[in-house]
Amino acid sequence: MILFFLVSIKKALYIAPNLHVYFAIIEKKVIRIILSVICIQTVRRNQDIFALSKKEAYYNKKNKGMSKNVLILSSSPRRGGNSDLLCDEFLKGAHEAGNQVEKIFLKDKTINYCTGCSVCSMYGKPCPQEDDAAGIIDKMIAADVIVMATPVYFYTMSGQMKTMIDRCCARYLEIKNKEFYFIIAAAENNKQMMERTIDGFRGFLDCLENPVEKTTIYGIGAWKVGEIKDTPAMQEAYETGKNV
Repeated sequence: MILFFLVSIKKALYIAPNLHVYFAIIEKKVIRIILSVICIQTVRRNQDIFALSKKEAYYNKKNKGMSKNVLILSSSPRRGGNSDLLCDEFLKGAHEAGNQVEKIFLKDKTINYCTGCSVCSMYGKPCPQEDDAAGIIDKMIAADVIVMATPVYFYTMSGQMKTMIDRCCARYLEIKNKEFYFIIAAAENNKQMMERTIDGFRGFLDCLENPVEKTTIYGIGAWKVGEIKDTPAMQEAYETGKNV
């Protein structure tokens, strides 16, 4: 509109050429004002876009932070065993809280013993064994939270769990910045005696980069299958999973 007005005046100068000098001064000032307004509007628009981007990034980060990738390793030799039932309760709570949760029942997998071939440690190559261990380790590396569950055998962890830990030898340096939860089930009622089992897990964590030990669920006083259902450990597992 303003530019149209200026053009109209400029045409009128053909009638009054003596006003040409004054019009040129006015024209420069008007154009300068127009350019200033355009610059201010552009800056404000860019500021609004930047502020919106920051706000969107904040909420994306916040929403992402609300959901964690949780991996549960259940090493019970019997599906539905006491430690496995505790895993299911933990899974239920974590899932209801909006997390991505997966439980791996180690007995269903083919996990061979570490043979001490040193292919990984001496030559920096992947473990040559072709079994399910590699896939599980991939998931451990990708997880935010790792839950390690075992029945107690002679005050230590099950052979299935120990074998899985040993197979991490090839890539344990990649398992970093994880939160760890431990679940145990035992016929023994003395909670203090269970620390030997937990120390086995802690030995594994001592070799990792920046692990965070969170909570241990002690499913004590449960010998036969299903006896854990009548103990407070079931609710504790559920609540712990919900607040992971």
